[in-house]
Amino acid sequence: LNVTEEKFVLDTLAGCIEYKSLLDIVVNAFFVRDGRYCLISERNLYIVICYLATFQLEELGLQHFSRIVKSLDTAKMQKFLRFFFNALYLNTWIKDEWSQFYDSLYVKENWIDPLLRWQPKVQQLIEQLTDKLSNRTTTIKTSTVTQPVEFNLTVPKPRAIPIPLPIPVLEKRQPVPPSTYKPPKEKKQLEEIKRKNRRKAEVTVERYSLSAVTQPVPYALSGPFIKYTSLQFRDENVVWESVKCFAQVQIDNIPIKLNAAAILRESALYQRKMEQELKRIENLLRGAGDPSEFLEWQKQMRGKDLEEQLAEIECRRLQGKLSHEEAVLAHQNVIQENKKKADLMREEKAEMMHQYAEKRLQEQREMRELVEQVVEGHKNAKQAKIKLQKYKQQIVQEVCEENRELLRQALEEEEEKLRKRYELIQQIRAIESLPSLRHKFVDLTETGGHGLICEMSIVELRERLALLREAQKAAEEEKRDQIIHEKQAKEQLLLDKLDQISLFRAELGRAAALKQEEKKRKSQSGERPMKDERILNLQKKIVEKTMERKKQAGLL
Repeated sequence: LNVTEEKFVLDTLAGCIEYKSLLDIVVNAFFVRDGRYCLISERNLYIVICYLATFQLEELGLQHFSRIVKSLDTAKMQKFLRFFFNALYLNTWIKDEWSQFYDSLYVKENWIDPLLRWQPKVQQLIEQLTDKLSNRTTTIKTSTVTQPVEFNLTVPKPRAIPIPLPIPVLEKRQPVPPSTYKPPKEKKQLEEIKRKNRRKAEVTVERYSLSAVTQPVPYALSGPFIKYTSLQFRDENVVWESVKCFAQVQIDNIPIKLNAAAILRESALYQRKMEQELKRIENLLRGAGDPSEFLEWQKQMRGKDLEEQLAEIECRRLQGKLSHEEAVLAHQNVIQENKKKADLMREEKAEMMHQYAEKRLQEQREMRELVEQVVEGHKNAKQAKIKLQKYKQQIVQEVCEENRELLRQALEEEEEKLRKRYELIQQIRAIESLPSLRHKFVDLTETGGHGLICEMSIVELRERLALLREAQKAAEEEKRDQIIHEKQAKEQLLLDKLDQISLFRAELGRAAALKQEEKKRKSQSGERPMKDERILNLQKKIVEKTMERKKQAGLL
């Protein structure tokens, strides 16, 4: 730049920095109102134009200022100058905002008045910019029609015939076993046993029913039994109802299928019991004592402790019942006292309601006098309200006119946007109408050409995959043979365990039968304990409290 231009640029930069607060007010308002769709990167451009128009227009002159404005974008300058040189904006909010930083008289004389003097001439510049925009929009260039030219395409090479893949042969499936559609044998055996047991029970019941008139029906039967059957015998004079009897039934041993876990668990249990029994016998051979007498004494003492605990529990239950009866009596006494209190409260309430009614009448009289005073005040306020309504209507008319102007400007901006969008769509459609190659031929025997060490063609990849499948199949066959051998060994182990379990069950069954017979003999010789004296005393007290409560309820 020469010296003059450099001085002008430095002065402009210094002025923009010095008056930054004033310029920011105008530019920010422009972006909020008319420049909503302008780029934020063009903010400095508007700041410089605002500075030149406000502080340098007298020195530059309108001709030089017009040359600077016309060298920039026409639409942007037309929109900003129309916003900034609006007389209403200059006299109202721009003057008020600038007066917050400088004296209002100084602002009006040095900045606002010069701008208003230049406003008619700048308005002519704005009209010139508007005419330039309208002429530019009306002249539409006629484009020549594109003549299509045939492409000089090369003849493609014939495609190689791909190697057919072998058709995989499916393995032969095993047929569904016929046992799937047949009921299990165990179910038939259970039904047959149930039928036999029912027949035996019916015979036993008939035999007992004939002798029921003269003999009592036996109840206590040991071993497995069926549920009692309710029979009804009707004769001319006697009706027997609910004759209950038990019939002894011998159930055959049914084979129960066990899984592997159950077999191993039961075998481990019997093995542990056998080790404990061997250890006990070794201790006896070494001279240790038999703990059976101590265990019997311990069992008797535990029985006595249990009887004492049951008696204590019964005492607590009866004490709770006694306290309940006492609580009911206390509740009835409280009800009587509450009735007396309620009568007193009703009398007090009636007296209070009478006083409240008198107070309400006095308040209504005072309110009536107050309403009359308010009505007189409303008559004077009606005239002021009519004046205020006329003033509001005038303000609404001014706002409506301003809104119409803003709406017209918005419609012009929308038309400009639609025109630009239409031109962009035409360009996109012209680009999409161009033909493009859509076919690409692939050679399966060539590599990708990416420069990697492990590159291979698709044919080589398929061969390697086939080799991997064969190796995997051989490994599966070897694994299958190993699983079969392990399964056979496990089945043999389970059969051995089942033999041991059957022997242990037979021995334990004999021991249980002997123990049951001994238990029956002891139970027949035992005696029933007597009731505790505390329980009898509590029962007598409960009866007395119940009679007292009923008598009190009758009085209520």
